Amino acid sequence: MDIKVTLTEAIEQAAEKAIADGVFAKAELPLVVLEIPPQREFGDFATNFAMQSARVFHMAPRRIAEALAERIQGDWLDHVQIAGPGFINFYLKSNVLYDTFARILEQGENYGILPAKDVPRIQVEYVSANPTGPLHVGHGRGAATGSALVNLLRAAGYSVQSEYYINDAGNQIDNLAASVNARYMELLGKESDFPENGYHGADIVDTARRIIKKDGEKYLAMPEQERLAVFKERALQEKLAALREDLEAFNVTYDVWFSERTLHPDAVHEACDILKKNGNMYEKDGAFWLKSTAYGDDKDRVVIRDNGVPTYLAADIAYHRNKFERGFGKVINIWGADHHGYVCRVKAAMAALGYNPDNLEVLLLQMVSLYRGGELVKMSKRTGQSVTLAELIEEVGTDAARYFFIMRSLDSQLDFDLDLAKSQSNDNPVYYIQYAHARIASIFRQARETGLAVGPSPKLSLLTDAMEISLIKKIGEYAEEVDKAAAEYAPQRIARYAYELAGEFHSFYNKCRIMGVGQELAEARLALVGSTAQVIRHALGILGVSAPEKM
Repeated sequence: MDIKVTLTEAIEQAAEKAIADGVFAKAELPLVVLEIPPQREFGDFATNFAMQSARVFHMAPRRIAEALAERIQGDWLDHVQIAGPGFINFYLKSNVLYDTFARILEQGENYGILPAKDVPRIQVEYVSANPTGPLHVGHGRGAATGSALVNLLRAAGYSVQSEYYINDAGNQIDNLAASVNARYMELLGKESDFPENGYHGADIVDTARRIIKKDGEKYLAMPEQERLAVFKERALQEKLAALREDLEAFNVTYDVWFSERTLHPDAVHEACDILKKNGNMYEKDGAFWLKSTAYGDDKDRVVIRDNGVPTYLAADIAYHRNKFERGFGKVINIWGADHHGYVCRVKAAMAALGYNPDNLEVLLLQMVSLYRGGELVKMSKRTGQSVTLAELIEEVGTDAARYFFIMRSLDSQLDFDLDLAKSQSNDNPVYYIQYAHARIASIFRQARETGLAVGPSPKLSLLTDAMEISLIKKIGEYAEEVDKAAAEYAPQRIARYAYELAGEFHSFYNKCRIMGVGQELAEARLALVGSTAQVIRHALGILGVSAPEKM
């Protein structure tokens, strides 16, 4: 029995009965929200359902609460109490909590992994940075959140594919080749004009140096166009390899790396032909335009320029059509906030192609600001340019970087405190959580030394202290938290939950001894902390953060 589900159903049934009895007006019921009261004397669970339904039933909340309390029944319920203006507090029979916890213990490492959902597959595409330079901290936030979202959705029972879209076609790759060529010529003492839109990073110079180290001056004899073609491939493959290396060091891997080149020219032409045939693309001034205003955009958009060259939008239309044609029922993109204006036109294009635009979900990533010593860090001390993801990992570590990126919702700007992320104190949330796991591992090492272990049927009814009950309840919330966080695309909820669970454990540890309290109580408490560790481990696994056994 899932007690929160049982409680929710009991409240809804009581409301329906009150409607049938003529006490409430017939109406659509509001959502039932259950919370664990901050103090045990206020019950095991509480709801503000009476206040939420006051407008629906046109009745004072306390009268609603009284009518519901009279009609709520269940052999799991000890009694109901109405508090304040209409809060309903539920006091459960003691065996209910222990039975629920016993079932959690039976699930073991599978607790938190929900049954497969019978819904279409989901694709999550994130980062997809141009392969023209190293990843910076903004990309890092997208990488941490995107990978955590994939992990979360899978834990919640969704079928998910993760994808990186390689922008390996178009002007940015031509500019990359031209930039490497200019540095190559410069390093060999030859004159060369640096491209107007070239890339000035130190990594471009490093690429040119590596080409010289391997092949020397052999490319000087080539015609420039041939040399550019060679440098384009060399630079692209090198940048992609560096991207993969940085991402893997950040616990980010992808199921698919999708090349933009594969869309040109056939897929782009096919998408445009469909839009022309169904009347959603027209010719004007020699260019072809998407009739995006018909689907909510503020103006129509050029898809094919008057010189016959496709715009970036053309490739994006073909790419997103490709996603839906691969059978994904929901497509989730994580983009930078600077792409806000682009969302409407891509959705309009999908609607113009006949797809449901609501099946394309775009999550916008707000900026990250780094602080050290209370001062804003604008540039890397090493390169004088934007701080790279690799530099951030080197300074604070993968675990801290990932947790700090994920702990706030994507749509809020993040102030990243480098000093806090490095600190080994309870003020550092990731340290606080990991220390709880390491402390539990230490407890189990001590228990093994004394021959103490969790038996097949620990006597859970001995767990009566307020700290024990609170910890059991918190563990019992986890599966529901995974489900809700996945439905909201909100991995930050798991970060917050892990922190709160660690807090419950630390409070328990400071109050309740495990060794020297009697065999049966020690075994029950050992089962409790073991389950706590398992849930922390699972939550940190979703976040892509390690769960150390020693610190």
